[in-house]
Amino acid sequence: MKKVFKILGVILLSIIGVLLIGLIAIAVNSPGKLEPLKDKDGKEIPGSLAEKSFTEIGGIQQGFFIRSENPENPVILFLHGGPGSPEFAMFSPLETSERLEKYFTVCYWDQRGAGMSFSNSIDTSTMTLDQMVEDTRQMTEYLQKRFNQDKIYLMGHSWGTYLGVKTIEKYPDNYAAFIGIGQISNQMESEKIAYNYMLQHAKEINDKQDVKRLQKFDPNAADFPSLNYLGSARSLLMNKYRIGIMHSDDFAVSELIKNLMTFKGYTLSEKLYFFKGSLFSLTHVWDYVENDNLNETSTNFRIPFYIIHGKYDYQVSHTLALEYFDNIEAPEKEFYTFENSAHSPNVEEPERFVGIVREIASN
Repeated sequence: MKKVFKILGVILLSIIGVLLIGLIAIAVNSPGKLEPLKDKDGKEIPGSLAEKSFTEIGGIQQGFFIRSENPENPVILFLHGGPGSPEFAMFSPLETSERLEKYFTVCYWDQRGAGMSFSNSIDTSTMTLDQMVEDTRQMTEYLQKRFNQDKIYLMGHSWGTYLGVKTIEKYPDNYAAFIGIGQISNQMESEKIAYNYMLQHAKEINDKQDVKRLQKFDPNAADFPSLNYLGSARSLLMNKYRIGIMHSDDFAVSELIKNLMTFKGYTLSEKLYFFKGSLFSLTHVWDYVENDNLNETSTNFRIPFYIIHGKYDYQVSHTLALEYFDNIEAPEKEFYTFENSAHSPNVEEPERFVGIVREIASN
């Protein structure tokens, strides 16, 4: 018996040791400062901008990153997805030399309740769509003033497309154009389409475990899609079937988590709060997306409207985005299908993505 306890003690100490080593490694990679922009030879680009900043927006301190090879370039405000999932830390290691920052000054803002803009003291009553639209306006006006830009470009991804649509409806004069990546339209219907596709696919490949996993949930239930479903079967199987975050065969969510943990722009505490902020935001804001059909509420715009969407995207339906595009009235509009992408065409096909954004800006 003593020998058993001794072995268990060694195993426990080993686990604790591994965890401590991991925590130390994360801490070392968490100075809370962005690395400078570098060229293809690894040399810092003269005159470039790579900063982490905070400013008061909507009565609270909110954080953001700004990067640009030339700060005189046009400005893009990027609205991340989720809600509550800032993407820059996870996706920046995947960038190529053909990045937006080569042609634009890009602000990656952590929205209220997410990332650097989360705190335990945040008032939950402020987690409303109206407040987040106002936050977006204030972040926009900060960028306009700082970079002396009359209008900037608003770019949203996933949840960010929903927030972006509601913002340009109310404050069109601040923006040169809107660019939606993985454009939300009728998310409740999108979730049902995705569920049915995954269940049918699981049956076709005779994956009994996944069929069982999905059949725990009822797409016709009043609480569908529940947070439990979103965080379990939906997330797991969308990525397994290559219809979620990325379409690539070698994509793994664990790589994004690794990228986040080794990202130098966040401090250790900001990394630890990242996941809490994500759940906090999803809990308080998801209902807005779930209960709205943009085909009925938001179709008329006073600025150009562009959609960039992956062909294999079921996280936000490509088919429904096309239908929404047909219903949109705008001074100019265009829909770009990315044939080799799922929900992240900006990362999956970066050269084409950057080329299209440059084309939009030249109009």
